[in-house]
Amino acid sequence: MGVESEGLRPTSVMIVDDQRYARLGLALMIRKAPDLHVVAEAGDGQEALEALERLNRSTGLPDVVLMDVRMPGMDGISATRAVARRFPTVKVLVLTTYDQDEFAFGALSAGASGFLLKDTRTAELHQALRAVSSGDAILTPRITRQMLNQHMTRRAVTPEQRDARRR
Repeated sequence: MGVESEGLRPTSVMIVDDQRYARLGLALMIRKAPDLHVVAEAGDGQEALEALERLNRSTGLPDVVLMDVRMPGMDGISATRAVARRFPTVKVLVLTTYDQDEFAFGALSAGASGFLLKDTRTAELHQALRAVSSGDAILTPRITRQMLNQHMTRRAVTPEQRDARRR
């Protein structure tokens, strides 16, 4: 039985992380799913862009780039911005150890389709890659809660209420 007969569309993934063993571990996690395929790896944002250019000229672009945030050279947020601009069909899922709002909001503002922490379980990573590939957005639960809280606060407070709080 093939991937399509199981109702799963094959998804190609590129892993971008400056730590070689992190890339290896992520690749092993991804390869546990029959419908997910690692097609390229890179050690920083610049390498990722160069690899995407090569893939674009040869075998085709990946569906999803799994991107670390903090890397030497070109960081993940700058690389995400460049990927979104140069390769608009490629989705970026940021996966990082840093649970910091500025990384999450920076990545999303740069064009990422999702933000997860590296302690994500294998099945959750598989689900996130599939969801992002199909056009959905994925956020780690804490970031989702913060975004909802910020949005709800802005909508609930009228200009008059805001002025009254300042006094």
